[in-house]
Amino acid sequence: MIQDMIFGTVGGLGLFLFGMGLMSDGLKKVAGQRLKNILESMTRRPMVAFLVGAGVTALVQSSSATTVMIIGFVNAALLTLKQAICVIIGTNVGTTATAWMVSISGIGALKITTYALPAIGIGFAMQTLGKTRGVKSLGQILLGFGILFVGIGFMKDGFQPLEESQRTKDIFIALGSRPVLAILAGMIVTTLIQSSSAAVAIVQLLAMNRAFGDDWQAVLNISIPFVLGSNIGTTITAQLASIQANRNAKRAACAHTIFNLAGSVIAYPFIKVGLFGLLVAFVSPWRLGPGTIAANIAIAHTVFNVANSVIFLPLAGLLEKVAMRLVPTKATDLAGEPVVLEQHLLDTPVLALKQAEREIIRMAGTAKQGLEAAMDGIVNDDRRKLELTRQIEDMLDRSQYEITSYLSTLSRRQLSDEVSIELPVLLHAVNDLERVGDHAVNIVEIAERKLAQKLAFSDSALGEVGQLRSEAEQMFDRVISALEKSDVSEGQAALVHENNLNRMQMDFRRSHVQRMTDGICAPEAGLIFIDLVDNVEKIGDHLTNIAQAVIGGLQWDGVELKIPGIDHRNVAKQGQ
Repeated sequence: MIQDMIFGTVGGLGLFLFGMGLMSDGLKKVAGQRLKNILESMTRRPMVAFLVGAGVTALVQSSSATTVMIIGFVNAALLTLKQAICVIIGTNVGTTATAWMVSISGIGALKITTYALPAIGIGFAMQTLGKTRGVKSLGQILLGFGILFVGIGFMKDGFQPLEESQRTKDIFIALGSRPVLAILAGMIVTTLIQSSSAAVAIVQLLAMNRAFGDDWQAVLNISIPFVLGSNIGTTITAQLASIQANRNAKRAACAHTIFNLAGSVIAYPFIKVGLFGLLVAFVSPWRLGPGTIAANIAIAHTVFNVANSVIFLPLAGLLEKVAMRLVPTKATDLAGEPVVLEQHLLDTPVLALKQAEREIIRMAGTAKQGLEAAMDGIVNDDRRKLELTRQIEDMLDRSQYEITSYLSTLSRRQLSDEVSIELPVLLHAVNDLERVGDHAVNIVEIAERKLAQKLAFSDSALGEVGQLRSEAEQMFDRVISALEKSDVSEGQAALVHENNLNRMQMDFRRSHVQRMTDGICAPEAGLIFIDLVDNVEKIGDHLTNIAQAVIGGLQWDGVELKIPGIDHRNVAKQGQ
């Protein structure tokens, strides 16, 4: 029994996290602007977001399923933290539908794991046989979804003996008269079996079978603390889902825990003195008895979650701030998705262009962060820095898409000559910054070769890497300053660094070849070093393009861009 519990938990947790990662990655690939806009429109208003959470949870009969999906959406930057909090509040109300089904039909909830295996099969087929990227990405989402719930199924099966154990029933009965301990018991059982619905159903069935006695008001009072504990315990699913997610997703999981815990704290005094049970008995249309006790427990579950939502839905902004305080931003965290690209400013092109410029400056800072992380990773063999670089590259790809889409939409407005000239140059700058991210990832791949072959740079090579890095970072600072201030002198200073990088590339290549000849460096390490130097020099080339744009007053003569949505004829005329 113990072995099955351990194996089921460890294996199930591994599948759960693996499926969560697959689903989140698939969402990033397939979502695009359309799904993002749909989600934003559905969840822009707190009440609508709340109803979406309640409705979806009632349909799938699993708050765990809904919260996992919400964590995935936040991780994929498809929902803001505040939107996610409002949806999660709604899931607490939606999950009460299961308790109503138990009370009405006397049977357990439909198992979402029933559909996990077909989802895995269909998802694998779509990912393997799909002809388009969209079909493959949808298949990845289905595959991840199925694996995720197979993992939950293994965890539940591992703890199945707890649901059937007489000792478990005896513990419930013994703790029922002590509300604090009953809340803790409900929390622990829900955490173990990964389902608040199952935990509440156990309490309902125990009550129906007279396990708590025949004084039905007392039975109701004993049952309610277990229900509150199950609401706290169910938040462990979101916490598990956020383990490998980004910081905003961790905040959403944290807000879920705060919300449920705070609601239980508020309700506890009323439960302790028996007022909550009396309220439930008062609002219930059924007289307490063996045939209606399950329905009254369902009412208690619903009353608690609705009241909790009424209190905290208007305070979603406060929950967001508390979550951000408890899960603070670190120096190594990535910037979020573009936040200053206001759609309503598109009708004022000059202001919209300024917004885009501000976002490009922020993107440049993120690109510099990627270079720094990549250089730290290859010099110090730091795998965390290498992974951070890949995350930054994903962020740069998303920023490129957001800014390019915004400027492409702007290009279809009636534009002044000044805006028409500057707009395509900004698009070029965005592409150059995205290419910087690509070269940073190239450095990551070089570092991974270095790690795999257990190679090391000589002291002289490390000294040259340090010089190269310093020069590139100074150039980055110059370019960012030039963009912020439209400062031609800073742009010209950046070109000096580019000349230095070109000279270093030639000098360091020669010196490293000499080191290999002298036997100071292994040939394999020498090739890795040369690849590193070449990629840093190419980063300098892309920064040079941006510096030259600033020097030219953000205009180039005779440039023709091949970008969807842009009037290429107007762009080609900009230098005339």
